[in-house]
Amino acid sequence: MFKDVKKKIERTFVRWFFYFFSWLFKTLPYPVIKAISGGLLATVYFVLRRMRKVAMNTLEIAFGKEKSQAELKKICKDCFYNAGHGVIELGVFMARPSLIKETFSFEGNSRENLDAAFKEGHGVIGISAHFGNFPLMLLYLAQMGYPINAIIRPSRDEIIEKDFEAARSRLGLKTVHSYPREACVAQSLKVLRDKELLVVLMDQNTGSKSGVYVDFFGQKAGTATGPIIFAMRTGAPLLPIFTLRNGKSDRHTLVIEKHFYLEQKATDEETIQYNVQKLTNIIEGYIRKYPPEWGWMHRRWKSRPKSVAPEGQGGTNGT
Repeated sequence: MFKDVKKKIERTFVRWFFYFFSWLFKTLPYPVIKAISGGLLATVYFVLRRMRKVAMNTLEIAFGKEKSQAELKKICKDCFYNAGHGVIELGVFMARPSLIKETFSFEGNSRENLDAAFKEGHGVIGISAHFGNFPLMLLYLAQMGYPINAIIRPSRDEIIEKDFEAARSRLGLKTVHSYPREACVAQSLKVLRDKELLVVLMDQNTGSKSGVYVDFFGQKAGTATGPIIFAMRTGAPLLPIFTLRNGKSDRHTLVIEKHFYLEQKATDEETIQYNVQKLTNIIEGYIRKYPPEWGWMHRRWKSRPKSVAPEGQGGTNGT
C-alpha cells in the first residue's frame, strides 16, 4: 500500500516537473535557455548520484583495463552533459520544429545511402543506439520527409506517454511500442511491408527469452534479435544510423552507413547469432570512437548467461 502511494507521488512529481519545463522551453527565448542550461545541468549531475554510480560501473566494465579513473570520470561527466543538453534541445526544438532542419546535416554519402536502401523496395531497418541526440535525429529524418517509425519503450506514466506520442506524431515520427511483444512484431513487419523506415535501438539489455548473448566490450550482453529476424522475413536492408554532436555546439552530423548485408549460416539460429554480433561490433566501434556520446547510465550487462559472473564484478564500484 505504502509503495503504491509513494510511486503515485513520485510519478505526479515527475509529471509536473515535465510539464513545467515543457512550458519553460516553449516560453523562453532559446538564448536565455542556453544561458541557464549550464547551471541546470551541473545541478542535475550532482543530484543524480545513483545514476552516476551506475555509469561509472558500466564504464569500468567496458574500459577498466584501458583507461584511468580520471579518464572514466571525464567521460561520465561529459556523457551526462550530452544527455542533459540533448533533453533541453529536444524540448526546445519540438516547440520550434523549424529549427530542427537547421541543426542537422548529413555526412558525406549518408543521404544517398538511405535513398538507395529505400529504392530496394522492401522498407528499411535503421540500426542505432542510445547515442548522441538520437530522439532529435529521428525527428530530423521525419522533418526531411522520410516515412519513419521507431520502436520505443513506453513511459511508465501513461499520461506523459500519451503526450509524448502525440508530440512525436505531430512532427511526423510514428511510434511502435516495444511491448506487448507480439503487437510490436506485427506492427514492425507491417511498417516494412509498407516500405517505410523502422529504427531499432540495439544497445539495451535484453533477456535470453527475446535475445541472444553476444560480445560487447569483452562481456556477454543480452541483445535483441528482432532486426535480424525482420530482415530475414522481409528482405529489408539494414542500415547503421548514428548522430554525432559537433563539439559543444548545437550542431549535429547524421551518419548513415551503406546496406549491411546479412551473412547466411548453416541454420537460422546461427545466422541470427552471427549477424547480431556483427551489428553489435559496429555499435561498439562508434562508442569506442566517441565514448561521451553513449548513455553509460544503462546497466547493459544486467542479464547474464548462467555460466557468467553477475554484472558489476568486472568493475570496482559494484551496483
